[in-house]
Amino acid sequence: MGARKKVTVIGAGNVGATTAQRLAERDFYDVVMVDIIDGLPQGKALDLRESGPVEGYDSLVIGSNSYEETANSDVVVITSGIARKPGMSRDDLINTNAGIVRQVTESVVKYSPNCIIIVVSNPLDAMTQLAWKASGFPKNRVIGMAGVLDSARFKHFIAEALNVSVEDVNAFVLGGHGDTMVPLPRYSTVAGIPITELLPEEKVKAICDRTANGGAEVVALLKTGSAYYAPASSAAAMVDSILLDKKRIMPTATLLEGEYGISGLFVGVPCKLGINGVEQIIEITLTAEEDAALKKSAAAVNELVEIIRLKVTDIGL
Repeated sequence: MGARKKVTVIGAGNVGATTAQRLAERDFYDVVMVDIIDGLPQGKALDLRESGPVEGYDSLVIGSNSYEETANSDVVVITSGIARKPGMSRDDLINTNAGIVRQVTESVVKYSPNCIIIVVSNPLDAMTQLAWKASGFPKNRVIGMAGVLDSARFKHFIAEALNVSVEDVNAFVLGGHGDTMVPLPRYSTVAGIPITELLPEEKVKAICDRTANGGAEVVALLKTGSAYYAPASSAAAMVDSILLDKKRIMPTATLLEGEYGISGLFVGVPCKLGINGVEQIIEITLTAEEDAALKKSAAAVNELVEIIRLKVTDIGL
């Protein structure tokens, strides 16, 4: 690989392969895709390289079943793990995915000790906390993807309800990536106008509820898998902000140490993402109701962390 920034994607399933595609098409990065299934990452990588002449990108995409090819990656996106099936919550995934994420993280760190890790695997906030502990990295270099995705869903539903361009919509979601997430209508706007002035209260509530269940809605429709286009786009946007040092303010899962009255947990809050990873946690003023909802969401994350702590006792979650 040449002088381009190097991004590794762990997992060549729908989320991983689509993330690799999004990154390759940007033409800023070279991409390594790793999966345990023989031939799967190699075949998808070849297919992506063969798309380059049509799409007009020169990104080098390599598929591998080992981690040697990932050496000296700038960013590693972890998508590994089993996907949700209908009727299965993100929390149901914890037993299997905890073992996968731990093993993957340890392998990543061995070959790329200076990388920034973005976790996409579910249940996301707890898996990010596990990856942070397993990596031994400082907290700014291990980040959970979820808030970008949840906000994108919120933006889409707002734009759909008002029949406006998504480009004019800004939406805000805090908390864990699950049913307890906290969409914030007061901070969500269309061309600077709060949506609470544009939509009736019952419609705003319906949009917030749909956002919180956005992943489950896709799972129920697909029947054999979970969302991957929007998660992949969200992860790629985070890579851009980090490696291009754009310093975008993005809602991401980061370790809180007193911010928002929460300590010792990875929870989704607005962060400035730049070349050093999480460069700043942005604290906003919450109403008593919003604060209580965020604390409830953090408590739900903590329950999952406690489950992992009982199963993985040797790394001190």
